[in-house]
Amino acid sequence: MTENRKCVLFITPQPFFQWRGSPIRVAFNLQALSELGYEVDLLALPFGEDRRMNGVRIFRTANPFRLKDMPIGPSLWKAVYDVLIFFKAWHMIRSRKYDVLHCVEDAAAIGVPLSRLSGAMLVFEKHSDPMSYRSNAIRNLVLYLYSRIEAFSIRHSDAVICTGPGLAEKAGLIAHDIPVHHIFDIPSSLEEPSEDETRKVRESLVASSDDVLITYVGSFAVYQGIELVFGAIPLVARRCPRARFVIVGGGKQEIETRRSVLEKMGVADRVEFLGKISPDELPDTLAASDVLLSPRVAGSNTPLKLLDYLKAGGAILATDNEANRLILDETTAYFVEPDVESLAEGICLLVEDRGLRNNLAKKGMELIRTRYNFTEFKRLIGDVYEQISGTGKSRLEQG
Repeated sequence: MTENRKCVLFITPQPFFQWRGSPIRVAFNLQALSELGYEVDLLALPFGEDRRMNGVRIFRTANPFRLKDMPIGPSLWKAVYDVLIFFKAWHMIRSRKYDVLHCVEDAAAIGVPLSRLSGAMLVFEKHSDPMSYRSNAIRNLVLYLYSRIEAFSIRHSDAVICTGPGLAEKAGLIAHDIPVHHIFDIPSSLEEPSEDETRKVRESLVASSDDVLITYVGSFAVYQGIELVFGAIPLVARRCPRARFVIVGGGKQEIETRRSVLEKMGVADRVEFLGKISPDELPDTLAASDVLLSPRVAGSNTPLKLLDYLKAGGAILATDNEANRLILDETTAYFVEPDVESLAEGICLLVEDRGLRNNLAKKGMELIRTRYNFTEFKRLIGDVYEQISGTGKSRLEQG
């Protein structure tokens, strides 16, 4: 290790790299720590894209079961691969002196004994509430046990980082005297839209210069409110001739099914399906849009797309619920009730009121400029590491 440079073992029990919430967040963590002067070794699952990052070495577990991917949320396979992560990490701490173990989600349970063995400080980063994955009785029991293990990990960490204020509040009830930090998410890409590319994208999506583009980004999962969007499209098409919809996301079969329904309604020509677009390519599409939809009907975590929306400079139309309200208010979004008619009315209002669209977009971009950006994210990560460095010894050593 370079003299005076501290070394971090960053453990994530997820694929890396993939274009979804936690891996995107991990990538920003790695970049921030590297720029702050830390040497970082990342240990991840054996899935995902290879990504070269300055100051970061990437290690992966073995893949004896030849899995192709790991689904989101707790599972039996996740537990099996957590065991593989533990033994790989144990080998790594025997081979190199680490000052900090930074563990994401269930990897914190791995970090507790490894911190004791190595004397490293332990940072636990919490991205979600395990009980939000509840379904049947067996799964709920597994999730309850997982939550107990998570509570144990929180109490034996030197610092806890949470991605949302609700998660931080819950962790604080468990942590007692352990510092809990809320470090917000930021837009999923640091890429800026290109004026030329944005113009090309818009020209490919509108029939005339007077058209208003309404864009939805996300999966076709029910909690995303996708049913509200497709329910509102025929209503808006009848009332607002200038409105044109852009749908980003969804699988091939999902898109074909939705397109078929829209064709039967006679409004398919008002909707463009772009499929999945990587966040590094998404800024041009969002910047070409006039209205950006966040029709969430469930969930308590901030939708990551909201940050991309704010950065893009479009007017956000959001359902009035906890998830959207975590970072939005009436100055940065127009809120509607989570039903088809309200969503359609809100879309038509924004289509006709360009002044309101511009005011919402301006306030949204200001929020990104002053708060939800990589510079602030890196500063907050640095504060956490400064704090634990000042304690001298890990909590386990103190015990």
